[in-house]
Amino acid sequence: MEIDHVFIRTQRTAPEAELLKSFGLTEASPNTHLGQGTANRRFFFKNCFLELLFLENAEDAQSQTTKPTQLFERLSHHDSDVSPFGLCFRAKSTMQTAAPFLSWQYHPAYLPLHLHVDIAKHLSLIEPMWFYLSFATRPDQASPEKQQPFQHRNNLSEITKIKLHIPKLAKSLTVNEVQYLENLELIDSENHLLEIVFDHQKQNKMHDFRPDLPLIFHY
Repeated sequence: MEIDHVFIRTQRTAPEAELLKSFGLTEASPNTHLGQGTANRRFFFKNCFLELLFLENAEDAQSQTTKPTQLFERLSHHDSDVSPFGLCFRAKSTMQTAAPFLSWQYHPAYLPLHLHVDIAKHLSLIEPMWFYLSFATRPDQASPEKQQPFQHRNNLSEITKIKLHIPKLAKSLTVNEVQYLENLELIDSENHLLEIVFDHQKQNKMHDFRPDLPLIFHY
């Protein structure tokens, strides 16, 4: 298993994306998740991507299908008791076909009937949303019609480590399944924070996007 992408909750239409663009990132195509009530703006790198996720349609987000995901609560409550993050994993090899943690199958309307999202069970809102896509692939291995730009002004190429600061970390049931994953560090902290390390921080630089986003780049 490896990291596919990470999302950060933002305001509607994700105006925070302009901060990333001003920093030097190239924005890729956005998505609207029909029937789920969410939409995003995205920034791709060779091995995974960063998603700015926001609530687009409250009614759809509270539908019978979507409500169990807790996306409505996660995206509409901007307080310290609700994590602004979600971490998505994918298979590292074709040998892996099932989620590596206790999960339930979510069948959103925007996916073909034969595909689903595995979402970790017993999630509390204070921890990130943990989920798994069995069909996901690296961005740099996408088919030509699905290729997204991943060249950036600051020469950021690959995400080599994700550091997630999570309040009350020890209470998470899923943490035991993911905490030893390569390139992922989970930190018990008072505040929600995402640190992304690019290319093993070979440029020895750092950029802090707070207070607009709970996000720090190391590159």
